[in-house]
Amino acid sequence: MTDDDRGRLLAAYDEQLRTDAETPGALSVVVLGPLRLVTFAGGRGFVTYRDLGGADADEIVRLVGAAVARFEADPAITRVEWKTRSHDHAPGLHQVLLDHGFSPEEPESIMIGEAERLAVDVPLPDGVSLRRIEEEADVRAMCAMSARAFGDSEDEAAEMSDALLRRLALDDGMELWVAEADGRVVSAGRLEPVAGTDFAGIWGGSTLEEWRGRGIYRALTAARASSALRAGKALIHSDSTEYSRPILERYGFSKVSTTTPYEWRR
Repeated sequence: MTDDDRGRLLAAYDEQLRTDAETPGALSVVVLGPLRLVTFAGGRGFVTYRDLGGADADEIVRLVGAAVARFEADPAITRVEWKTRSHDHAPGLHQVLLDHGFSPEEPESIMIGEAERLAVDVPLPDGVSLRRIEEEADVRAMCAMSARAFGDSEDEAAEMSDALLRRLALDDGMELWVAEADGRVVSAGRLEPVAGTDFAGIWGGSTLEEWRGRGIYRALTAARASSALRAGKALIHSDSTEYSRPILERYGFSKVSTTTPYEWRR
């Protein structure tokens, strides 16, 4: 893929996805200059934006301080994620976030590619099957597996289950997919078609360590891409770990930028 192609995909990402499309299920959104301060159920806050409007270092200090003050004033908010992108003009943002109590997590690659290149037949290991789930027991089993794969706590698994069940109740197009072996969830991920855009997102990909390297994640990705095509979405995007990035690259996806979440906790 050429630099022009990557530039075209990044422009589509910035234009189509860095809007309300980025925060389905939000309880509220407050606009603060170029920032969007989002509140989700479970005491979660989120900060995002299309760009910072050319803000200089002094203005960024003011914006971060104002955003934190808003969330601090709401006792229901227990943690906040500030989502940064490496291609943004944001002088001094890293240090300002640190100064306000945010901690950076691992950077992830912003991957974009054509859905039809992912929607291929991928053989599964013997005894492994894929299906889309909606029932509460299945959702909770999926989140328990993901928590184990990522090293999260039982409380975090329960919180994610509750959030996904609320999303399913909204019937906003989100799909949950799992791979099972002997009735046990061993890999999972979700698909989020983005209304009014060319995109669907693939998120939450997780596979138990002992089941990795067998093509299961690739098969789950192919199933979700096929569903995205049926929904009329030509492009897939994902914030990918170093585990999933090479898989997407093999299907012709391109890394167009990186994103680093910064987390603040009360």
